[in-house]
Amino acid sequence: MHKDLRAPETLQVLFKTNKGNFIIQSYRSWAPLAADRFYTLVKKGFYTNIYIFRVEKDYVVQFGISDNPKESSFWDKARLKDEPVIQKHKKGMVAFARSEKNSRTTQLFVNMQDNAKLDTTMREGVHGYPPFGKVISGMNIFFQLNDQYAKRILPLQDSIYRYGNQYLVQHFPGLDKIISATIIR
Repeated sequence: MHKDLRAPETLQVLFKTNKGNFIIQSYRSWAPLAADRFYTLVKKGFYTNIYIFRVEKDYVVQFGISDNPKESSFWDKARLKDEPVIQKHKKGMVAFARSEKNSRTTQLFVNMQDNAKLDTTMREGVHGYPPFGKVISGMNIFFQLNDQYAKRILPLQDSIYRYGNQYLVQHFPGLDKIISATIIR
């Protein structure tokens, strides 16, 4: 069974993309399990060479499916328990996506505006999506991302898990990419 590393109380991660850079700062006190998972994934290089597959400039930007199907399969089995929502979903806040109870794994979303409904949205018996961090630099990069596919890719995630980046390149050309994610503080 997988066990995440313990994250420091605060952590800054520099994400390099083909459109420019942004920095996410995580706060363990906001959502400890999420912060620990984020730290573990960054340390393991998970957010390297992945596509930003959901861009809704008036809602959220989402990413976090590996280009390696075996790695995606591993993390899909390492699901996080749900945590309470302590922070509000303001513009720039970051949380893990989920589909059902205790289903957070690797996918992150960044709020493109204040999204109060995500604080309390009830889905599969779980209230809200707990933010664990926020974009502290480079928020403008998210508004430059290719949004031509918006949320059309969401129902096709199984194909991304199965075939990795190859599927996105073939069927959704022009998506923007995260080149690397590195701890800077």
